[in-house]
Amino acid sequence: MKKIALFVVALMAFVACQESKSPFNYRGLAFSLSASDLVDSLLARGFVVDSAASDSGRLVALAKDGEHYRVLVGFEGEKIQAIQENYKLSTNDSTRHMWQQLRDGLEKELGSWPNCPILKDDHKKADFETDGGFISVTLENTYKPTLMVLYKPKEQK
Repeated sequence: MKKIALFVVALMAFVACQESKSPFNYRGLAFSLSASDLVDSLLARGFVVDSAASDSGRLVALAKDGEHYRVLVGFEGEKIQAIQENYKLSTNDSTRHMWQQLRDGLEKELGSWPNCPILKDDHKKADFETDGGFISVTLENTYKPTLMVLYKPKEQK
């Protein structure tokens, strides 16, 4: 009986120590997807391709009514190189507020603090590093407020 109890305790400890890491993803879509599968998934979510801003072999630009951002998917062949969100906001105050929301949301989701090399009122950058890639949230409020989030996977060896 002691051996069975010891085995159960050891098994529970083993399971508790196992880390289940989710793959690096963009809003639930893994970077291991092919570029066409990722674009198809975004199309299924209601995005449409902006053919005027897309380059047929390297970049697809997508937009969706009601969203404050456009998505750019950069790829080579079928391998995703980077995904960038560009936010369309009209005032510096709205971009500052959105930057803070995005930064706080990623901090909570990833469970880590960002490296913030720039933290001024009108220019801020927060860099997150995960096991699978990098996420940068950049705010540049000059004459035209700009806010972007860049997802870039680490190079696979």
